[in-house]
Amino acid sequence: MNTKNSLVEARTKAGLMQEEVAKKLGTDRETILKWELGESNPNKTQLKELLNLYNLCQSKINNANINLSEIKEIIKNSNEEIDSKINWTKAWSKKYPILKTYQEKVDVKEYATKIRTLLEKLKIEYNYSELDAMLVLKDILYHEWKDKK
Repeated sequence: MNTKNSLVEARTKAGLMQEEVAKKLGTDRETILKWELGESNPNKTQLKELLNLYNLCQSKINNANINLSEIKEIIKNSNEEIDSKINWTKAWSKKYPILKTYQEKVDVKEYATKIRTLLEKLKIEYNYSELDAMLVLKDILYHEWKDKK
């Protein structure tokens, strides 16, 4: 089971929407979302109910929490020198194969030009550094994608 996505994957396999889970647990959709994003964790009672609802065993959830804490530690300890040595596209393509092949089909230059324009606009309008502009744009893109689901 995969770290942050473990609860999403389990809910999806159970054929449930966030709203349905929230209703069954007596909470709201935002709480379920926070659990799935790893921003907070269910209490013991809620966890037990999730396990029953998703037909999971405790060890799968525990392993996901361990992996999530390990990932958080890696992120906390990362720096630009380490990041520059990692081929993130190659690393993520193991999970998302499209990352291996999209460059053969997509007009990367066209999209890169549009993205560069947006980055420059963020830098100028908000006085962001290159990194901050990229992080803001990446976050906006993520939320656009996530909100459409």
